[in-house]
Amino acid sequence: MTKALDLITIGRSSVDLYGAQIGGRLEDMGSFDKYIGGSPTNIACGTARLGMKSAVITGVGDEHMGRFIIEQLRREGVNTDGVKVDPERLTALVLLGIRDSEQFPLIFYRENCADMGLTCDDVDEGFITSARAVVATGTHLSNPQVEAATRKALEIARANNMQTALDIDYRPNLWGVAGHGEGESRFVESAAVTEKLQASLHLFDLIVGTEEEFHIAGGSTDTLAALRAVRAVSGASLVCKRGADGAVAFAGDIPDSLDAGQAGPGFPIEVFNVLGAGDGFMSGLLKGWLDGADWPTALTYANACGAFAVSRHGCTPAYPSWEELQFFLERGIKRPDLRNDTELEQVHWATNRAGDWPSVKAFAFDHRMQLEQMEGYTLEKGGAFKQLCLDAALQVQDGQGGHGILCDNRIGREALHRASGSGLWIGRPTELPGSRPIEFEPDLGEDLGGLREWARENVVKLLVFCHPDDGEKTTQMQVARVKRLFTAARRNGLEFLLEIIPSKVAPAND
Repeated sequence: MTKALDLITIGRSSVDLYGAQIGGRLEDMGSFDKYIGGSPTNIACGTARLGMKSAVITGVGDEHMGRFIIEQLRREGVNTDGVKVDPERLTALVLLGIRDSEQFPLIFYRENCADMGLTCDDVDEGFITSARAVVATGTHLSNPQVEAATRKALEIARANNMQTALDIDYRPNLWGVAGHGEGESRFVESAAVTEKLQASLHLFDLIVGTEEEFHIAGGSTDTLAALRAVRAVSGASLVCKRGADGAVAFAGDIPDSLDAGQAGPGFPIEVFNVLGAGDGFMSGLLKGWLDGADWPTALTYANACGAFAVSRHGCTPAYPSWEELQFFLERGIKRPDLRNDTELEQVHWATNRAGDWPSVKAFAFDHRMQLEQMEGYTLEKGGAFKQLCLDAALQVQDGQGGHGILCDNRIGREALHRASGSGLWIGRPTELPGSRPIEFEPDLGEDLGGLREWARENVVKLLVFCHPDDGEKTTQMQVARVKRLFTAARRNGLEFLLEIIPSKVAPAND
């Protein structure tokens, strides 16, 4: 029987504030990029990007950050029916930085957070059985209330012959065995944590962890001994991540060497950011595992998805689409810093875009020069007119898709800002009206750094008056400026719209 969902993850969700500066202390970060985070949330998004029908059971606050998580999950194609909106608790928050290839300072703000408010009542049997598999992470076994909710989901899955998987995801400070300032710590020995984990390992068909995570699950710092201790209480397939050495899978008895496990090829890429790499790895592994691929194939997917994660900024935003993964595996590595591989980044952008606008009915009221030249014009009157234009667009839109506006930030600033969140496609001009060659609006700045202040849903719109008969100097100047604006738009995560009008320059034929 075909099921509505391939997998449901359960556990943490958060807003990740990633330091935008690389190589500095977290104390010195000047700005942050905002992403969704939390291992189960990342895995739900990572598998959705690979074409799987995924959902997540978690909790968010009834506030702006909670709404951000829900909206972003939906943009990623993740089912949010299992997301609990908790009016009493705040959404979890994480501050992170990239110090170097090995240090990644992070602070978890999870005191009484929304995802720790999950209870057994939040786990619906009908929802669980709508999926083929349930995926849990270790952190939610650290607290009796969320452990009970997690175990309920797993027991329902086991009773209904579903697949179950565990990402050990050991964070010592979230288990209370390391301090708040030790967020990047990956291993602290604890007999209590080992005992708690081992009480649940029999519930899983697949258990995944680093060597250190198997150390805590098996109660030994000898990796083979730890794996054998896990095998003694669980018949699950065990996948051990070994960093630069790739990963190995053990479906049966643990051999005398890790190298004797089944493996997939690794990828020699630059390590830029290790945060979220395990969730990318798990996403690729689950794609192969649930599709019935052999271990070398599943581990190839996993290692490749992990490689994307360690080469890019952020967790979920780094993960590949299925098309991108196939492109990468077929073409191979052209440069080890994948984030600077222009061809690969274009595939990443094109196949992970949040918006889908096959057609747009757009009301253009981004006129500036025409209004400013009118007798009796004032900025106040012009702004009021553009507010009326927006009212008209919203009335015609009436909640439907495929409607948009073109609105400027000079005269129409209040209308432009009010349009955000309305569901309208929003194009925003960048050129000085009538300029040829192109001159940019002053608020963009000489370096086009003003784009950093734009709302993420604004589309960078550039109108170019050009003609095939233009001289070489004019053409080169215009092309260079178009490329400079395009590059700045892409760097800021903004869509780019190029409008070309030749007829005002010279007669135009087909």
